[in-house]
Amino acid sequence: MKDVLKANSEYNTLLSDLKQKIINAQIKASVRVNSELILLYWELGKAIVMKQNEANWGDGLIKQLSKDLIAEFPHTKGFSERNLKYIRQWFKFYNQDIQIGQQVVAQIPKELQQKFDTKIRQQVVAQNKLGFIDILSLVPWGHHIQIISTCQDLDSALFYILSTIENSWSRSVLVHQIESKLFERQGKSINNFEITLPKPESALANELLKNPYSFEFLNLTKEVKENDLQNALLDNITKFLLELGYGFAFVGKQKLLTIGGSDFYVDLVFYHTKLHCYFIVELKIDEFKPEYSGKLNFYLNAFNGEIKSPKDSPTIGLLLCRKANKLIAEYSLKKINNPIGISEYILNDELPEELFKELPSIEEIERELELNINSFNLIK
Repeated sequence: MKDVLKANSEYNTLLSDLKQKIINAQIKASVRVNSELILLYWELGKAIVMKQNEANWGDGLIKQLSKDLIAEFPHTKGFSERNLKYIRQWFKFYNQDIQIGQQVVAQIPKELQQKFDTKIRQQVVAQNKLGFIDILSLVPWGHHIQIISTCQDLDSALFYILSTIENSWSRSVLVHQIESKLFERQGKSINNFEITLPKPESALANELLKNPYSFEFLNLTKEVKENDLQNALLDNITKFLLELGYGFAFVGKQKLLTIGGSDFYVDLVFYHTKLHCYFIVELKIDEFKPEYSGKLNFYLNAFNGEIKSPKDSPTIGLLLCRKANKLIAEYSLKKINNPIGISEYILNDELPEELFKELPSIEEIERELELNINSFNLIK
């Protein structure tokens, strides 16, 4: 009977559906446990800070509290003296400007709020109001430690908190993004999106692009040829997609466009799942020249006319150069009706390999959340 069922396609479909439901249920349960853990840590941090301020108790409070909590809950991790100090630091970091009870809409900078608000609201289930602690509770504790240990201000911390939620970053990916200074690079490309795209799309497109892009993982020299750069990026497509950001899907290289009997080849083509449009990426190994934007504009016109479907949004171009003079680049984009972004990229000084193992997956998310289940152990 067992072998008969395994050979039955209907049974295999049933099994596959049930497996997915179990995985989804496990993830939801893990998220709930993580949320309770973060809420508990917030209350612990609040109590420690208040008592140290009111009673003038120093670190002796944390030392004694750790000892007593471990004695009371010997099978529960998270009450070590070191972790309690992290909890205190974490509470003080976010409490410096956040009034508990106010809505997060009043706390998050408008440009960050526009990008992440919808995504976050979808993840906070069965809540009519969204509080700041609700957002913090969507991020594993290990991520929180990394963020408060490296971020100097609230804006950058919020950026990495919200990016982690939206992109389901593992801790290693979060570390890489912080070390590559993503917060400082995001939304810094030279572009004409404001005049070539509708307002919601223009803001999102601008936020998607970086300047500069970090291709340090390629370990290439400055004398690299364009073909070598393209091949190296494709050989490291997972890392390249990670650097491009969430939502980019690779379509192909050297895409053939036959126009007026002549053949033209587009370097790299991607599709963005949020903007619902193609992205044409042109690579240059030298400094930006005005004719580069003209050629890319031609590609965009041809791509929109020959490849893009009526359901797709206008194709966006991204020109990546070694250097780009801001004034020259801005002048080159004037009178161009297609959306084009111009950014520089960085080579050399290869980053640690362990930070680029893979893009976030369901299994990776599960592992991170499972760690929180074990550490929390469902305190009753």
